[in-house]
This record gives sequence, C-alpha cells and structure tokens, in this order.
Amino acid sequence: MDDTVRPFSELIRTATHAQHTEAESSGFLSAMLAGDLGLEGYARYTEQLWFVYRALEESAAALRDDPVAGPFVRPELMRLPALERDLAHLRGPDRWREAVPLPVTEEYAARIAACARDWPAGYVAHHYTRYLGDLSGGQIIRGTAEKTWGFARKGDGVRFYVFDSVPNPAAFKRDYRARLDALPLDDDGRRRVVDECRRAFTLNAALLRALEGEFPATVRAL
Repeated sequence: MDDTVRPFSELIRTATHAQHTEAESSGFLSAMLAGDLGLEGYARYTEQLWFVYRALEESAAALRDDPVAGPFVRPELMRLPALERDLAHLRGPDRWREAVPLPVTEEYAARIAACARDWPAGYVAHHYTRYLGDLSGGQIIRGTAEKTWGFARKGDGVRFYVFDSVPNPAAFKRDYRARLDALPLDDDGRRRVVDECRRAFTLNAALLRALEGEFPATVRAL
C-alpha cells in the first residue's frame, strides 16, 4: 500500500518493527527478567526511567492545548507519581532522590525536552514509543517482577506498570492509534515523525546497553 494512504499508525509500526524487536531482545532486559541481575538491576532500570518520564511529563502541561501534541496529553497515562512510589519502595523514601542519570539517559531526556519545546510532533513520537510500550510489553515486566521479587500484585515496586485509569487497554490503544492517524501532518511531517520514532527506539536501546555495561559478567553469560 502507498505510504500516502496507509494509516499513519501502521506506517510507524512497520517502520520501527526491527528496532522494536531489538529493544525487546536486549541482553539487559533478558537478564533482568530472568532474575540474574537481582533486585539491583531492576532498581537501576527504574531509576533511569524516572529521568525519561520526568522529561515527558514536565513538558505535558505546556502542550495540553497544542493542536498536534495536545490530543496525546492524557492524565490517565502519567507515570511519575507511580515511579516515585516504586523508587521509594526500592531505594528508600529519601535515598531514591540521589539517583544520577547515565549520560545516555541525559541525552534521551534532553531530546524529549527539545522536541516538546520546539517540535510538538517530535514529542508525540517519543510519547508513542514509551506509553504504548508500557501498556503492552510493560505488563510482561510487571508480572515477572512480581513473581521474581515478591512484589504485591500491582503494588509498590511495580506501580509504574499499573494503569488503573485505563480499564480497557485494547480500546485505549485503538483510540491512541486513531489519534496518530488524524495528526495534521503533510508527507514530510509524517516522515520526520517516523524518523523520530526510530531515534527514540535508538536512544532506548542505548540506555539498555549502558545498563548492560554495569552488569557485564551476568549479561554475557546468558
């Protein structure tokens, strides 16, 4: 099908499929979900996510009325309060605030902030790659973490992955994709957003590789 008539959400999905698959098969994630990195690996991952979501959500209020990004600013998606509760459980109520972003995490967060400031459609690309992933593959992480480390079901430690305000994730994702399809973008704008989605996946993969570097012996033994 011609890209000019394909639904934009389908175009994004197919154009980023390879990078999506690469991220899902990350050595770090595989080792973390196998329990081989201990709770420390999970906590390190959660810390880095906090910096990424801070960039996404601190920008959201200014974009609420934007004609491009505004339709995607949904209060039921906000993750920062849940992340902070998880980190307080994992690290302690005060110690978690001592977390420091990895250089690639800083680069990732800075790119999100720059898009939010200068290019709302680029912000949508990052919004899509993070939140729809949370609603999908993130649920696998939640279930595995509960079993591996004994977290209460949907409780402290895994609240980041719990979307209580999204009672029907499948319907929500259909609506989200319809909003992508309705974005007021010309062909060049669509191509730029697809490229930014690829960039978002690349930054996420780099973050995972950086974390893998902190646990090299265990990850390479897989």
